[in-house]
Amino acid sequence: MAEHGLLQDFVDRHRRLFVLTGAGCSTNSGIPDYRDADGNWKRQQPVTYQAFMGDEATRRRYWARSLIGWRRFGRVRPNDAHHALARLEATDRCELLLTQNVDRLHQAAGNTRVIDLHGRLDLVRCMGCGQKVAREELQDELGRLNAAWLDLDAADAPDGDADLEAHDFSSFAVPACRHCGGVLKPDVVFFGESVPREQVDAAARHLRQADAMLIVGSSLMVYSGFRFVQMAAREGKPIAAVNLGRTRADELLALKVEQSCEAALAFLL
Repeated sequence: MAEHGLLQDFVDRHRRLFVLTGAGCSTNSGIPDYRDADGNWKRQQPVTYQAFMGDEATRRRYWARSLIGWRRFGRVRPNDAHHALARLEATDRCELLLTQNVDRLHQAAGNTRVIDLHGRLDLVRCMGCGQKVAREELQDELGRLNAAWLDLDAADAPDGDADLEAHDFSSFAVPACRHCGGVLKPDVVFFGESVPREQVDAAARHLRQADAMLIVGSSLMVYSGFRFVQMAAREGKPIAAVNLGRTRADELLALKVEQSCEAALAFLL
């Protein structure tokens, strides 16, 4: 039986799937991923929480790149992999979809039982008072304050970033929170920052209810996602993965399909 036949069989046999998705799910929507087939970084690592919070120059550079990158990121649309997983939920075979992505494309495709493990890029949070605003609103403000930067363009980088290099960011103006003057940060979990405990606990509860786990488009190199695979393995739940290249969980898998997410999940559509 071909790989996708085995995957279809796996999905048919397990009626309550706990689905974990990663960057590979969204690459065909035009969002680049971070890692190569061996799970190594393709590019400079993303900004850390500590650098963003501790250094104004880092925040200027982040928001300048984001001003350029958001223009395309804010318009991305779900691809057939997202639609296939929405179909899985619509036919009542998905216990939960836990995504490491911050693009909200699963929700745009129609999934409702979703936990955004690493937050969502379409919101911005004040680190002082906790107030949240739409990223689109901040985009308008960034554009007003930095009109000259709107003429620039740069290649897309993962998660709404852009490869804007060799620029002097010292003149870039970053607005503060309108309510308290605090530091504004995307409502996502940066590297070096912890995933909120309640997200982890809620996902773990759903994992206990599931009868199997399906990983779609993740190398699982980040521990925040890998921990759920370890949990599933400890509880003896069968685990299947769709991923181009190595994953951190290869020895724990009952089935691995090395195809693009769309191709592997096409049977659901």
